[in-house]
Amino acid sequence: MMKVMLKGRKLLVAGFLLLAAAGFLFYHGRSSGLPEVQTTAVLRGNIVKTVSATGSLNAVNTVNVGAQVSGTIKKIHVDYNSVVARGQLLAEIDPSLLEANIRQSQASVLSASASLQEARANLAEAKKNLERNRDLFSRGYIAAMELDQSQTAYETSLSRLKSAEASLSQARADLEYKKINLGHASIVSPIDGVVIDREVDEGQTVNASQSAPTLFTIAEDLARMQVEANIDEADIGQVRRGQTVQFTVDAFPEESFTGAVKEVRLAAATTDNVVTYRVVISVDNERKILMPGMTANVSVVVEKKGDILKVASSALRFKPAREGGGSRPKGAVLWTLEKGELVPHPVRTGIYDGMYTEVSGEGISEGMAVVTYMSATTGGSAPSAFGFGGRPR
Repeated sequence: MMKVMLKGRKLLVAGFLLLAAAGFLFYHGRSSGLPEVQTTAVLRGNIVKTVSATGSLNAVNTVNVGAQVSGTIKKIHVDYNSVVARGQLLAEIDPSLLEANIRQSQASVLSASASLQEARANLAEAKKNLERNRDLFSRGYIAAMELDQSQTAYETSLSRLKSAEASLSQARADLEYKKINLGHASIVSPIDGVVIDREVDEGQTVNASQSAPTLFTIAEDLARMQVEANIDEADIGQVRRGQTVQFTVDAFPEESFTGAVKEVRLAAATTDNVVTYRVVISVDNERKILMPGMTANVSVVVEKKGDILKVASSALRFKPAREGGGSRPKGAVLWTLEKGELVPHPVRTGIYDGMYTEVSGEGISEGMAVVTYMSATTGGSAPSAFGFGGRPR
């Protein structure tokens, strides 16, 4: 029993000594003034530089179908989301008044035709009188005044004939116009597409006397759509026709869609002193899951490089404090920690994607550990603890 107790005491003492040693080492490390250092590795891979923006999805071609004649909607043949073909009947306006107008114009044509016949008969009679008086005057049987009167009557009849012909032409044109209006009572689709909006109901009266009211909105071929995005003036210089575009929509947050820059419009828009330019992006929507009006979060791929050395951009932003008269290299620099000293490595930078930057230079290699952060020490700044020789590599 005594041996067991002695053995337990020895273990307890040994544990106490270990705890004391650990505490001493911890305290010694904390009080030594050594800073905390964070590093990252130089990687080999790809960098894709993008320009981000927001936009809205729209059909490539959207047509507002209106009414050219006034009247009451008699029948509607389509509804929302109806697929329609060019020339298909969409709605009918009650033709009663239009048909009455046609009958009135037909009567006007008949009246003008009768007036023309009368004018022709009067002209023929006046011509005969003129020829007869000319013969009598040549024989000396009538005075010159009678001949002049018959000449005037002939010319007057000729003028009335031309007026009657013009009246008949006008009546016929009016009849044709009203027949065309009757045709406009049938509202047909001008394109192949889908009805995305309907603004009238049966029995509703439309007034086209001042402007054509919109009855339907038809989107052409939703298998092909476009995103209209507003790009900031600081980024528009990088955007070119044909560039690849990746975008997402809130309806399918886990899915990425692809498009291509179709057009960069020159007209600028200014909102709250921010100048933007409209960029049109063509989109393939064969599955027809994208809908007009959706908000698109767009990333235009303006530059892409593969199999290059890259580093986290935070490593290029790291700048140690000057101490001991050390000089700091100019330009882009990566820092490594070698034998307790910070060593600078001047580099050339290329494209960046916001997180990583392309780097190249003498001595820069894949896997190199470079400093991204160094905390201040208890005794002063970081370089005072490690030493900053300022030796470029």
